[in-house]
Amino acid sequence: MTFPPSAKPLDDVVRALVVTAHPDDVDFGAAGTVAGWTEAGIEVAYCIVTRGDAGGFDDTPREQMPALREAEQRAAAAAVGVSEVTFLDHPDGAVYVTHALRRDITREIRRFRPDRVLTQSPERTWSRLGPSHPDHLAVGEATYCAVFPDARNAFAHPELLADEGLKPWTVREVWFIDTPDADYAVDITGTFDRKLAALHAHRSQTGHLPELPDHLRRNFGDNVRAAGLPDGRLAELFSIVRTS
Repeated sequence: MTFPPSAKPLDDVVRALVVTAHPDDVDFGAAGTVAGWTEAGIEVAYCIVTRGDAGGFDDTPREQMPALREAEQRAAAAAVGVSEVTFLDHPDGAVYVTHALRRDITREIRRFRPDRVLTQSPERTWSRLGPSHPDHLAVGEATYCAVFPDARNAFAHPELLADEGLKPWTVREVWFIDTPDADYAVDITGTFDRKLAALHAHRSQTGHLPELPDHLRRNFGDNVRAAGLPDGRLAELFSIVRTS
């Protein structure tokens, strides 16, 4: 399966919701783009499915990791202009496309009422290992199911309306990170320093990577060349799907 060519992005977006599996996923994949959105006046909120308790590269006690990674994600969000961060508290490393996960993401969509949702690819990328973490694939699939049909259907997860008063909401477009054939480039040259600041906030994940800035410049420079943008610029790539 491949994604269709990306739709032209909506030009009247007021709110955007980012849904990812782990703390730091959005910052590796899209923080430069998110910084551009907030600078343009778009209100952005994060929904993180796990607290990243299976992450880390040192001897930090496991019981301390969820609170540590939550604090890191909140600091990283602040670096790109995002103040609202919700954690769903599903277990890191054991995320599956379940009715409960679809309901939890649907809840956040109906509560925040975004025009745009950004999430991870539900399709595996064989050329790179990291983006195809099973949790990422599951979150991408569950999020799209929450966008369509769940969030817009009053009869899906009826307890959200009956018990919580959350009315149906139609998301108009979805942006996917790390699809195998991503074809929409966002120039992040002007927001790259904010992306780096967000990633450096994840000290438990990036503190052992002194080469990270140079590595990112190479990767996002390659994106520019693939997208036909001028040399010397940096870009993040996405697939965009219209949903209404």
